[in-house]
Amino acid sequence: VSQDCRFQNGLHIWEDCFIPEITDPITGSVLDCGCYGDLVITTINKEGIPLIRYKTKDICSLIADKCECGRTHIRMTKPAGRTDDMLIIRGVNVFPSQIEGVLLESGETAPHYQIIVDRIGNLDHMVVELEVSEKMFSDDIEGMEILEKKLLSKMESILGISCKIKLVEPKSLSRNDGTAKINRVIDKRKYE
Repeated sequence: VSQDCRFQNGLHIWEDCFIPEITDPITGSVLDCGCYGDLVITTINKEGIPLIRYKTKDICSLIADKCECGRTHIRMTKPAGRTDDMLIIRGVNVFPSQIEGVLLESGETAPHYQIIVDRIGNLDHMVVELEVSEKMFSDDIEGMEILEKKLLSKMESILGISCKIKLVEPKSLSRNDGTAKINRVIDKRKYE
C-alpha cells in the first residue's frame, strides 16, 4: 500500500493502486489531511476481490504536500495505534499505545503496566497500575510520590482526561510467558 523514501517523512501511498481516506473511528466521517483517524483504503485495480473503503484499523494521518524526494503521491504518517485497541473513556478516545509512550518516556519505570477501566455511578474511571523497580519500591517513598505526580501530569496532558496512577511492587503484574498475549487492558464496565 505504501513505501518509505530516503527522507522518511511519511510513507508514500501508491495512489495508482489505492484511494486512501482518513475517517473518524466512531462516526465514520471523512477527516481532512493532517487529522488522525482510521486509514481506509479502496483498491483501484483489484478485479477478483476488490476492497471498497476497507478499514485498516490503523490510526494515522495523511500528508498532501510534495515530499523532498520529488514524489507527489499522498503520504501517510507512521501508524500511531490501532482502533481495535481504542478505549472510549468519558467521551475521549484513549489508546493504550499513548499510555505506554508516556511510561516509556519517563525512563524511570519497568515497562510492566496494566490499565483498569471501571464505571462508578455514571462516570468512567481509569487506573494505570505500574510496576516500579525493586530499589525504588523499598527505599524511595518520596521518589515514588514525585514519579506518580509527574506521570499523572503527563498522562492528563497527552490523553486529555484525568486518570489515577497506582505504583505497584515489582513482579506483581502478569508477564508474557510466551504462550499468550498479555492483556494490558481490563475493562470492568458493565453495559446495559
